[in-house]
Amino acid sequence: MNPLQPAVNWQPSPDWSDLRLRAELLRQARAFFHTHHFLEVETPLLSAETVVDAEIEPLSVTLGLNESAGKKKYYLQTSPELCMKRLLAAGDEKALFQVTRAFRGEECGPLHNPEFTIIEWYRVGDTMQDGMHFLSDFFQALMNTREAKALSYREAFLEFTGLDPFATEAAEFAQVATANGLAVPSQLGDDVDEWLDFFLLEMVMPHLGVGTPTILYDYPASQAALAKVREDSIPVAERFELFYQGIELANGYHELCDPLELECRTAKANEKRALQGRSSLPPSRKLRAAMEAGLPPSTGVALGFDRLVMLAAGKQKLEDVITFTLDRA
Repeated sequence: MNPLQPAVNWQPSPDWSDLRLRAELLRQARAFFHTHHFLEVETPLLSAETVVDAEIEPLSVTLGLNESAGKKKYYLQTSPELCMKRLLAAGDEKALFQVTRAFRGEECGPLHNPEFTIIEWYRVGDTMQDGMHFLSDFFQALMNTREAKALSYREAFLEFTGLDPFATEAAEFAQVATANGLAVPSQLGDDVDEWLDFFLLEMVMPHLGVGTPTILYDYPASQAALAKVREDSIPVAERFELFYQGIELANGYHELCDPLELECRTAKANEKRALQGRSSLPPSRKLRAAMEAGLPPSTGVALGFDRLVMLAAGKQKLEDVITFTLDRA
């Protein structure tokens, strides 16, 4: 060995006791879904299409399959969502789940790794409330916690910021941020959704799920992503997220089934990406075709398994429960 070269860090970062806990939690997760008559499926990690979201950056791979065809761009999937919905539209199975890897072009950190393990599931016929109850039951079964507390997005903002998220302009958010000594990113500007995300992260999330899991629901319609919008007096997205000990663990939708609305939201997401200086993403023609053929009403949830294991192990960083994070891979 050359004494001038630094030693190679080849070992995994977690303790073996935490890797055994991870394996046991994964076994319990699969057993829970099998008990509830879900079918486990597998879908591609590489696809020519990806979820189009202004806030999520996919990782792309260029393949030259043969000289005559030339090179083509594929995406490592940020979620198995697109293909799992196509499966729902294609067959008789009413409840599907998958344990897989997902990829996102984001910075590494205590709670982020570009490659991570996701558990995603869909059940036909479930309302948003059904989906919230099932998510709570799943989390209780694995983490031995109390039943999750349900809290609307508006209730959470009023309680922890004093602001109504559906009636506050950017200027008032800026004033409250200054009064609370928050370090405001320069790019927020007049985009109310950016302010909502900032306040959720800085002032709301630290209070969510402390001791008892919390499911936040009824998000602003502008943040629906691929969730249905309920036309109340103030329209809201039938979207919900699970938090525990101030950490986001899962994101769920009462799923959008309208192909025209899918096209509209894709265009808006790409417009926002352009304003942020990001490249546009191809619309999902295959998901649209599945919706046109008849995507059944359902609720779906994506859960970050690494974060769940981290909390179960009493750790603070993902590197304590992932064998080799990107810096060690």
